[in-house]
Amino acid sequence: MASRTRRPGAAPGAPDGSRRRRLPMRLLLPVLVLVALMAMLMLRGYVHSEILADHRIRSEAATDKVPEKILDGGPVIDTRGGRATSLKMPDRRLVLTFDDGPDPTWTPKVLDVLKKHHAHAVFFVTGTMASRYPDLVKRMVDEGHEIGLHTFNHPDLSFQSKKRIDWELSQNQLALAGAAGIRTSLFRPPYSSFADAMDNKSWPVTEYIGTRGYITVVNNTDSEDWQKPGVRQIIRNAMPKNGKGAIVLMHDSGGDRHQTVQALDRFLPEMKDKGYEFDNLTEALDAPTAHTAVAGPELWKGKAWIFLVQASEHITDVLVVGLSIIGSLVIGRFLLMLLLSGIHARRVRRKDFRWGEPVTQPVSVLVPAYNEAKCIENTVRSLMASEHPIEVLVIDDGSSDGTARIVEAMGLPNVRVVRQLNAGKPAALNRGLANARHDIIVMMDGDTVFEPSTVRELVQPFGDLRVGAVAGNAKVGNRDSMIGAWQHIEYVMGFNLDRRMYDVLRCMPTIPGAVGAFRRSALERVGGMSDDTLAEDTDITMAMHRDGWRVVYAEKARAWTEAPETVQQLWSQRYRWSYGTMQAIWKHRKALVERGPSGRFGRVGLPLVSLFMVVAPLLAPLIDVFLLYGVVFGPTEKTIVAWLGVLALQLVCAAYAFRLDRERMTHLISLPLQQILYRQLMYVVLLQSWITALTGGRLRWQKLRRTGVVEAPGGPVPRQQRRNGSDERRPVG
Repeated sequence: MASRTRRPGAAPGAPDGSRRRRLPMRLLLPVLVLVALMAMLMLRGYVHSEILADHRIRSEAATDKVPEKILDGGPVIDTRGGRATSLKMPDRRLVLTFDDGPDPTWTPKVLDVLKKHHAHAVFFVTGTMASRYPDLVKRMVDEGHEIGLHTFNHPDLSFQSKKRIDWELSQNQLALAGAAGIRTSLFRPPYSSFADAMDNKSWPVTEYIGTRGYITVVNNTDSEDWQKPGVRQIIRNAMPKNGKGAIVLMHDSGGDRHQTVQALDRFLPEMKDKGYEFDNLTEALDAPTAHTAVAGPELWKGKAWIFLVQASEHITDVLVVGLSIIGSLVIGRFLLMLLLSGIHARRVRRKDFRWGEPVTQPVSVLVPAYNEAKCIENTVRSLMASEHPIEVLVIDDGSSDGTARIVEAMGLPNVRVVRQLNAGKPAALNRGLANARHDIIVMMDGDTVFEPSTVRELVQPFGDLRVGAVAGNAKVGNRDSMIGAWQHIEYVMGFNLDRRMYDVLRCMPTIPGAVGAFRRSALERVGGMSDDTLAEDTDITMAMHRDGWRVVYAEKARAWTEAPETVQQLWSQRYRWSYGTMQAIWKHRKALVERGPSGRFGRVGLPLVSLFMVVAPLLAPLIDVFLLYGVVFGPTEKTIVAWLGVLALQLVCAAYAFRLDRERMTHLISLPLQQILYRQLMYVVLLQSWITALTGGRLRWQKLRRTGVVEAPGGPVPRQQRRNGSDERRPVG
């Protein structure tokens, strides 16, 4: 039932004998996973121009510092080696240039038209698009087209520092190397136009580009296809005058380019009939190719870059789809909870509602206890105030703190102590079952207190002979701390509202260990409590369903339990719960294919439990990662509105749950903080449970430290005088 470990000594290798502090794997791995996902998301944002993008465009400036020969020259500007020269296209030589691609929709269509008419072109690609669609870049090169750089993020370089310009060029080359295994010496500045549009702001950039080994290529014929003026107008705009050569500007990305594709399909044969040739830039100038093959580290760096970008694209796309599906399911679950919990409340609160004949016979209350000295007296005394006839069996599971002696010293009637060597909670409950005298068995934890009416309300559903087990209403007694308040919200909303829904669906997965009741015959038919899992309460509940028994929820059977008060204790408890739930799901997996009651539970209950208790919580932190990303880099207002909408839905569910349980709404003030911080802790716990399950590890029971501060409403149960001669006080076993 519990495991205690010796405090580790100094870490090997510590020169001063002190112990080195290391981040536990249960924290390190989730942190690494979240950091990796955030890095993937940031990388995706970078190649989608959502991060580090600069969309400013400078207005026109003076031109007095630009050489006249450049302003009056051709569209090819060479400032390498400190010189400034320009070149024009030979007559009847057309160089088609396409900016801003590659685009997955329009670039293939453009390439198809060029191939159809045996024409070559120059594609000035951005690093972002080349990184995302490397296959299209490779196709361009394989089909004989020329590639030029158009920066990585398409900023106006006149605003940028030389360091940023170098970064834009190097990242653009990196993407090109990874996509096609080449470098290029051609460059076109974003937002460029004709040579005579060069001014005092853009010319220094052109000069600097030359020092980096690039030839700047602008244009002298603008098709203006970006304005979508119509196919005929695009053709007219692209036609050079008087048989002159030209560099024609077109676009294969940046929006709907169907007019460009249609115009190109008509423009190419029409101009060829007039004697024009369509070449690469270097072909038109009879110059060496602008491409240089890369190899070695440069090539592998480029391939690694493309791999990472593609991984970020695929991973984030999968996550977005997954989150959309999970989000829809979670919202659907919230709505279903609201609907079915309302149906449950209306049904059981009707004045004429009865489970059957009132249950008045005595019941046996089993209290398994291991080192519960601080809590056990409150627990037992709360039972002595019960409005229903009971016997109490405290099963001391090898306690070393005098738990059994405390109970014996109380000298209360109808209370027996059963001692055993430490064997675990399931064994203690089975031992108590063997010693119990009555046909209805109530089980509770040693740190829990009952209200006077709890047992009576808990056993009334057994008036229906189909009912084999009943779940009570477990509540957090120590809710004054922040952690306690968060767990209080979780118990009322996440557990009890769920149980109402599961009751209506007839697939309740768990009878809480703090407050539950069973028919003895039902327990015996399924073999009693099992130690196959660490969630014996979930295990036995699933076994009840598979055996054909109804499992219901008694909202008025309230029990007050002591929730963990530190993060470490909460971690230990939820780790055991999560791992035990996974074990129970796996143990009862055959219910998915069985017939009858077992199959019904398997095809309704198991998927619901698996989805909303194991899978969905694992993805919950991703919502926060996307939220953080959206607030910082994305559509901030839409992101905040979306998150507030989800929070509002959760608040509605929580408020409704609190209203059903007649709880004060003031505790819901901490709900937003709970959704941000508490969910991360539950994520790490669940991830650790997954790791333990997948690696075949075994998790042992961990004893939580208790304070004994929880009492039932109304204060402590008054002490009762010991009755001498009562046989009920003698310990058994």
